[in-house]
Amino acid sequence: VQLQASGGGLVQVGGSLRLSCAASGRTFSSYFMGWFRQAPGKEREFVAAISRRGYNTYYADSVKGRFTISRDNAKNTVYLQMNSLKPEDTAVYYCAADFSVVNYRNYAGYAYWGQGTQVTVSS
Repeated sequence: VQLQASGGGLVQVGGSLRLSCAASGRTFSSYFMGWFRQAPGKEREFVAAISRRGYNTYYADSVKGRFTISRDNAKNTVYLQMNSLKPEDTAVYYCAADFSVVNYRNYAGYAYWGQGTQVTVSS
């Protein structure tokens, strides 16, 4: 599967952005999907994940209550709605996919990655 992330940009503190990740192929609903982010000088970290049909969602503590992950299998797209953004949310955001994920928080468990989209939150 090929993944294309979009929707990043520059936003002020407290603002919102919605990231999208469009997938190629006809088996999108077979993939467990995740969002990760990486700030300069830091390791890639887990943000959110969603099960194949969207019934189960998972969040990092740092974004819980502010971010919402969702998916539209008919459109082969996964979304990350980000509200109440903070300067510490500034990073490159990546979407990831895999058929089977043992530990959804571990980036090494995902075989497929999008190219990343920059999110910058200014104070």
